[in-house]
Amino acid sequence: MPQSTATQFGRQLYLAIGWVCVCLGVIGAFLPLMPTTVFLLIAAWAFSRSSERWHRWLREHARFGETIRTWEEHHAMPRRAKRIAFAALAASYAFTAYFFGPLSWAAIVGGICIAGVAIYIAHIPVLSKSQAATTRS
Repeated sequence: MPQSTATQFGRQLYLAIGWVCVCLGVIGAFLPLMPTTVFLLIAAWAFSRSSERWHRWLREHARFGETIRTWEEHHAMPRRAKRIAFAALAASYAFTAYFFGPLSWAAIVGGICIAGVAIYIAHIPVLSKSQAATTRS
């Protein structure tokens, strides 16, 4: 049975979102202060709605696959990843406050956004050793 035009358009839109996020994630792997993991998690989400092939490819990726599987299966973060995320958030705020001034609109709005992200990350459970063992297999 052929897919409707709306369903096909939605699938193509999710596929495009997935590839844009993969590209942004790869760029983020090389540029400081640009996230990698968040873009790859969004890509995995988009691929899960558009292409089983590309979703599987991302989940099995040698470098990023374990992080994606961990999030999809346990909605948890390794303790080290949380520490790195908090350090990156602090560095982002410090960078913004230094270049724009600590009382500038950029620093205030950025600080509020960074605080929101930090609170969200703080509420994500830490990946236990047993969960990590099941994710690797």
